Amino acid sequence: MKVKGSSMEMKQCAPKWTQSLTAVAFTIATLFAGSLSAQDKNSAAEATNICLQTARDALASCRSAARSDYQVALGKCINISDSTARRSCEEQAAADLADALDTCQGGFEVRQASCQKLGRGRYDPVIDPKNFTTTIDNPYFPLVPGTTFTYLTPNGRIKDVFAVTHHTRVINGVTCVQVHDSVYTNDELTENTLDFFAQDREGNVWYFGENTAELENGLLATIEGSFLSGLNNDKAGIIMKPHPAPGDFYRQEFSLGNAEDYAETLNLNSRVVVPYGRFNDCLKSQETTPLEPDALEDKYYAPGVGNVLTVDRVTGERDELISITTE
Repeated sequence: MKVKGSSMEMKQCAPKWTQSLTAVAFTIATLFAGSLSAQDKNSAAEATNICLQTARDALASCRSAARSDYQVALGKCINISDSTARRSCEEQAAADLADALDTCQGGFEVRQASCQKLGRGRYDPVIDPKNFTTTIDNPYFPLVPGTTFTYLTPNGRIKDVFAVTHHTRVINGVTCVQVHDSVYTNDELTENTLDFFAQDREGNVWYFGENTAELENGLLATIEGSFLSGLNNDKAGIIMKPHPAPGDFYRQEFSLGNAEDYAETLNLNSRVVVPYGRFNDCLKSQETTPLEPDALEDKYYAPGVGNVLTVDRVTGERDELISITTE
């Protein structure tokens, strides 16, 4: 016996259009719930993509710094008495802000693309000092103390002297070989850097940091780009793998927003001719950085020698090996 007014009785007595609306509403609710579920899954997936989140954090920081610099520039501009000069200053500040924001976005895109090759995880290499040595004999990047590599652009304007010293420095618990890298522009010292390298037992050559200074007219202009692994959560990266293969992609350094280079191995059979000689079976790699998203360099490494040529893909400028000397 049915109770009058029960849900079953009401459903049976409901008009067909009401039943249709109920069915449509149920379908929409189901689809909406499915859509939310998919969104939740995507959000969860993105939340575990540490590499991409790092890129987003760097983008936010870059934009904030650009706007901060803009406000400082405006503060300087309003203290200019001449109205024409003041207006010009403000226009330049606005243009600089636009350029800086473009660089921020370009840097994000470089990092985003790198994440597709590096993977979603954290960059947190295990550094065990017992696993490293100061004997750096990787055939593509040998660093013998007392050896000096000298590079020169064909027009003679820029000279780079890369001297492997007998000095070492302990960084992040690892004893590293110290290299003194000096860049001269028109015979004037414009960059003075100490680089620190060590090799692990597998043959990877690691880059543990740099103390770098750029000079203008003999005076210090900036130390931007300096970092040491283990300090301020900065981390070492790999300069050269022991058994490189085309498609290898890796970080060479990790100091977010300060020093970030990526390298990708393109081939192992390039031919190179430079003043120092002719070389076959060279490793060709391509280097990028989110700090200069428009920059692109090709580097060539000859087995048993090391870096013999660097080509700026944007300007076409070549840094060619002209001599190797030993003490």
